[in-house]
Amino acid sequence: MNPSPSPSNLTVGRPGPTTLTSDPWQTHAAEIIDIREETPGVRSYDLRIVDAAVRTRYGFAPGQFNMLYLPGIGEAAISISSDPASPELLTHTVRAVGNVTQALGRLLVGEQIFLRGPYGQPWPLGELSDGDVIVVAGGLGLASQRAAILDIARRRDRFGRVTILHGAKTPSGLLYPSEYDAWRQAGIDVECTVDATEEGWTGSVGLVTDLLATLPLDPGKSGILCCGPDPMMAGVAKGAMKRGLGPETVWVSLERNMSCAVGQCGLCQFGPFFVCLDGPVFRYDRIEKLLGVRCL
Repeated sequence: MNPSPSPSNLTVGRPGPTTLTSDPWQTHAAEIIDIREETPGVRSYDLRIVDAAVRTRYGFAPGQFNMLYLPGIGEAAISISSDPASPELLTHTVRAVGNVTQALGRLLVGEQIFLRGPYGQPWPLGELSDGDVIVVAGGLGLASQRAAILDIARRRDRFGRVTILHGAKTPSGLLYPSEYDAWRQAGIDVECTVDATEEGWTGSVGLVTDLLATLPLDPGKSGILCCGPDPMMAGVAKGAMKRGLGPETVWVSLERNMSCAVGQCGLCQFGPFFVCLDGPVFRYDRIEKLLGVRCL
């Protein structure tokens, strides 16, 4: 049996899946404990693995994902968005856009699904300790970063200045707004911007790259964690480099079609990489040229 994954035993490159058991295909029943509507069409599901022994062994690192499985329908790769310090309760924030996620949206509290994992490379929080951290999220991208934010908040003294820049199409599309005050109380700055305003909105209107362009930062001690649409992440990386940051100080989390999560099916191949194994978190200088290739 493999040990519970942590940033220290997950290596960059082609490490193979780091899963709960030695069989990466093994699924585990999980009960839906709570469902919360986050934004229109987006819900968070709190899951608890039914088998107590399995639940006790489970561990994950911020940025990893699980495969959520509905028998007779299929699987979907979903980021784990809960606190890694409390792995007995796993949160997945999901937009209903495909067969699996739409079927998940029809389930109720108390019903069961299956999951396997965790998979993938995490956010490099160990490398960023003692430095400033800038979390840049577009729309649902914040879901893959929430675990990192909660981990940073719990260990806040290990980091310098921490800032979250979150953008959405409209104010109602901002993710987890009820948590911003708690993040601020933990010493994390939160700045939000939207593409189009709504009644009552008094905040910024524009792109997250605009927020980054005016953010006070020290290029020599800052690192960026970015998740969102590919063009947004490329724009953030280019904006960071204009501010003096090197591409090796920017990490992005990619979303690609994943079927097996163990590097066997090839659906998530990205140049020489498999997103399920080598990602989803990549250092920007490793994939900069690939992000510029048009997807057919």
